[in-house]
Amino acid sequence: MKVLVVNCGSSSVKYTLFKMDNEKKIAWGIVECIGLPEAYYKRQSVGAEEKEESVKVRNHTEAVELIIKDLMNKETGSIQSIDEIAVVGHRIVHGGDKFSKSVLVTEEVKEGLKECFSIAPLHNPHHYAGILAVEKMLPGIPSVLVFDTAFHQTIADYAYMYALPYEYYEKAGIRKYGFHGTSHNYVSHRAALMLGKPAEELKMITCHLGNGSSIAAIENGKVVDTSMGFTPLQGVVMGTRCGDIDPAIIPYLINRDKNFADPEALNVLLNKKSGLLGISGLSGDMRTIVKAVSAGNKKAKLAFEMLCYSVKKYISAYFGILNGIDCIVFTAGIGENSPSVREKVCANLQALGIEMDISKNNEPSSEERFVSKDESKVKIMVIPTNEELMIARESKMVLANG
Repeated sequence: MKVLVVNCGSSSVKYTLFKMDNEKKIAWGIVECIGLPEAYYKRQSVGAEEKEESVKVRNHTEAVELIIKDLMNKETGSIQSIDEIAVVGHRIVHGGDKFSKSVLVTEEVKEGLKECFSIAPLHNPHHYAGILAVEKMLPGIPSVLVFDTAFHQTIADYAYMYALPYEYYEKAGIRKYGFHGTSHNYVSHRAALMLGKPAEELKMITCHLGNGSSIAAIENGKVVDTSMGFTPLQGVVMGTRCGDIDPAIIPYLINRDKNFADPEALNVLLNKKSGLLGISGLSGDMRTIVKAVSAGNKKAKLAFEMLCYSVKKYISAYFGILNGIDCIVFTAGIGENSPSVREKVCANLQALGIEMDISKNNEPSSEERFVSKDESKVKIMVIPTNEELMIARESKMVLANG
């Protein structure tokens, strides 16, 4: 059984083709810079070298068509017929209140997804275009939507509501939704396996730290709270996003600078020019920040410490909400690859039973592993995320359940 996973981002389309008998990748790649002159297609398959070429793709529809044609190429493709694909799994950023679990695509589901355009205008329309392109290129092959927000739908109303007039929730759907749910779901199950206990018997905090970052409090396999909110802007300091700020800053900026009367200018400031980039003035990439810190750059050091401090605050708050935890999981680009961030975040948390083994933490590895001291009451773990595989599993399950 083969499952094709499609992930349409704001300016890219990523894909992975899985053979589900052994859950191994057959082919994978990405079309980047869609609609721009510098657009390119990078792909790889088992046993073959990575290839990259410049391409002309005007939109996400053309990008998906390019990928599927390439997968079916008689000389270099990975499938001989579209019938080899049992189901296509689509990563969807936002499901709003409408979708609390993965669903098989129907006309009704597509209409429901369109109703979520307004709360995810940078992503959901592109997801929708990808769905239509797949239906065109793979007629008769079922598709499944897997939502980043779905895993967080177990959060209680007192935790997801904002203290705005209730009508804004009723009429505009303004509430916390949370994101990176597929990643939090995957690593929480891996953590349970590593601990040798069912997820339903554990309390954990999962830290998805990358260019975009989110923290989740998980009890008995269900999310109790998460750091991102109505959009992925809320929460910890991120690569180019500011995270939590005083909302009164917004009207203050509007009154101070007429350029911010344009909502898009504010959106760019908060989402693309803030975070590590905004504080350091160098980059939103943690690798660049860490190098600059080592070279004595004070602003880079400030940015590094702000990010780590914000993560530590959420861990401490969620520890209290859960009344103790069994483990902390670090995942995604920074969480998996930055020992200095993990060390700084976990420093001085011994009172909570969190004790890191510095030597284990500094050992270079791409494998899932424990980095806590043997005597640490709370186990600290590094688990590489695999959102694509989780989407493939969800798609296979939904298809089996009809």
